[in-house]
Amino acid sequence: MRPFMSDYIPHCYALMRIVAGFLFLWHGAQKLFAIPSPMPAGVPSFITYVAGPIELFCGILVMIGLFTHWAAFIASGQMAFAYWIGHGTKALLPLQNEGELAALYCFVFLFIAAQGGGIWSVDAARQR
Repeated sequence: MRPFMSDYIPHCYALMRIVAGFLFLWHGAQKLFAIPSPMPAGVPSFITYVAGPIELFCGILVMIGLFTHWAAFIASGQMAFAYWIGHGTKALLPLQNEGELAALYCFVFLFIAAQGGGIWSVDAARQR
């Protein structure tokens, strides 16, 4: 018996990549441009000026599927760093240290880095 939705695996992967990149880029936009809302007071400047551009540009690249392997790998590494530096020092478990989003982004981007752009990506169009 064929697994449920097996005909749609490439499409679901593409949607996951697009949505993950779209959501991630807004974290960078918030840090760099205070859009859609400003960062809380007291955020260290290195978070704004190091993490912001990575989140914005890697989010855009992952979303459109351009240089997807590298953009997602860099985003995954940044989220691993963010988890251990910003959350992991508070408690071990993500539920306790409020690091669930960083951990989830880390592994979603790691999966995307391994898979690449897939269908509906600039990478796929460039290979044609």
